[in-house]
Amino acid sequence: MNLTYLVREPKIKQEKNPLLLLLHGYGSNEEDLFSFASELPDEYYVVSVRAPYDLQPYGHAWYAIHFDADENKFSDDVQAIESRELIIQFIDKLIAKYPIDETQVSLIGFSQGAILSYAAALSYPEKIARVVALSGYLNEKIITEDFKSKDLSNLKFFVSHGTVDQVIPVDWARKAEPFLQNLGLEVMYKEYPIGHGVAPQNFYDFKNWLENNNL
Repeated sequence: MNLTYLVREPKIKQEKNPLLLLLHGYGSNEEDLFSFASELPDEYYVVSVRAPYDLQPYGHAWYAIHFDADENKFSDDVQAIESRELIIQFIDKLIAKYPIDETQVSLIGFSQGAILSYAAALSYPEKIARVVALSGYLNEKIITEDFKSKDLSNLKFFVSHGTVDQVIPVDWARKAEPFLQNLGLEVMYKEYPIGHGVAPQNFYDFKNWLENNNL
């Protein structure tokens, strides 16, 4: 499957440049997070990719969200795993097409895109170095079963959430930090007094984190 995407070439060209891959949330599209692109560090390829599932009347999703009779919502983990694999294949295609340093791939995911970012990085730590997980949570069911046996030592995470998020409760997001720390991973966790979105301070904090964690 060929995924639709937008690309901002690096303003500072190197022999091989690092990649920032932007993964949007449920019901959105590739243009959403791409609004960040001009503000992101100049040395990166910034690629924003559209999720594969079309929603009606508009927007896209990485996987379906269903509601049962009691209005509990649950995720289609089979579709989520398929999208996790699509993301990894897409990274390989980008590396083949552009002069990208395969050791310097970072994911920035919002909401459903953050959930997929956790899963992709922990399942394929050899492919991904850093994750910025915005307003999401860690779903262990969509990570490969053998992930704890892999070398996760290079992974770094920036995790943030709004304290009054009405879509994904902040309690869900808070579980990621101890989970990742128990794996011996470096995590920066921050909360902001907002709902389901990215506050300006949140943006500057993760941008600074990226610049301070150059590989």
